Amino acid sequence: MDKLSTFIIDSDDNSREIIRNYSRELDYIKITDCYNNMEDAFDALIKEQPQIAFVDLNNGSDKVFELIERVLNNQKTTKFIVTALSYDTDSVIKAMRAGAREFLPKPITKNEFEKTLNKLKEQIIGSERTNNCKIITVFSNKGGIGKTSIATNLALEIANITKEKVALVDMNFQLGDVATFMDIKPSFDISYVVKNLDGTDDSFLLSTLDRYKDTNLYILADPPYMEQAKDITPDQISKLFDALRETFSYVIVDTSNVFYGKTITVLDNTDFIMLVSIVNLPAIRNCQRCLDIFERLGYDKDKTKIVINRYMENDEVKAEDLEEALGQKVYWKIPNNYFTIMSSINKGMPVSYINPTSNIAQSYRELATVLSDNIYKQKVAKKIKRNPLIDYKKLID
Repeated sequence: MDKLSTFIIDSDDNSREIIRNYSRELDYIKITDCYNNMEDAFDALIKEQPQIAFVDLNNGSDKVFELIERVLNNQKTTKFIVTALSYDTDSVIKAMRAGAREFLPKPITKNEFEKTLNKLKEQIIGSERTNNCKIITVFSNKGGIGKTSIATNLALEIANITKEKVALVDMNFQLGDVATFMDIKPSFDISYVVKNLDGTDDSFLLSTLDRYKDTNLYILADPPYMEQAKDITPDQISKLFDALRETFSYVIVDTSNVFYGKTITVLDNTDFIMLVSIVNLPAIRNCQRCLDIFERLGYDKDKTKIVINRYMENDEVKAEDLEEALGQKVYWKIPNNYFTIMSSINKGMPVSYINPTSNIAQSYRELATVLSDNIYKQKVAKKIKRNPLIDYKKLID
């Protein structure tokens, strides 16, 4: 493969030399330009569009955030690695939200340098060879445990962090709440879109999905009437996913908690299932049943990521107990913050708009960062084709 063009933007001579030396030992990296200030680097970043750029936070963190945002608003190809000798967690999160993909603390060690560059190499090669879009469905077979809150907040945070187009799709066809949680009055809904997909291009989806404020998040609401939902077929759902993959980098799906034909079609077309549970015995039992059904449906174990919602460290039942019962590691724990989440739901606003410094807002940001990074290097679960006449009830009984 061709070497990955790389910029270094750092006012410290020694730091630039360390990065050069480490890069010489990686046969896929080519340092094409070095700058000791960001003003000189901006025009070159826009013109040359390097695949990787190192930027030091200690050049002035606010200026770094602005540089990354300005560059990524003009072109999406450069992956920024932020470095810093002195820093705090808030600065790192701000850098990720501006669009940085990795953070390396100084002094940079050779081992961490190589791990980070190898990770970015996989992402870049993958993006050149395949469609980048990944579909993530937030699912539980038990109602009332917060999957819609997770879907809406996660979708917004991924859009903010990656600066790429993200679709939030409500496929809870009878009792969807996404539009309510985001306080929007949709111009179109999923029943209209699936009926008008044939012969359309990317602009059709972007014009029919509702853009959320000034973000890169686009929302497709559930049908307003049950009769419209009834007419949507599994084949139309599959075609919709194919169209979404061509237009968006990420698709976050909120779906019904009932196993029936349309729900299984959604799960079949999903790359990763975020299986939501809370830590009590009935919820754990429901989670076990879900995993059993997923196995019978033929899903790879890696396709399912277990997320604990409303987690408290002093719960009588621990996360470790859940892992032992399910035979699978917990992927993420979202902390319990009743007042922030209820204010978010009642006002129809994401938690980051209600209280951006809260533990739950930070958890959503960190989950979005981990997902948008790690999801590229994971094996995508195989897509399953099913006979449309299959008896789903027999399959899951």
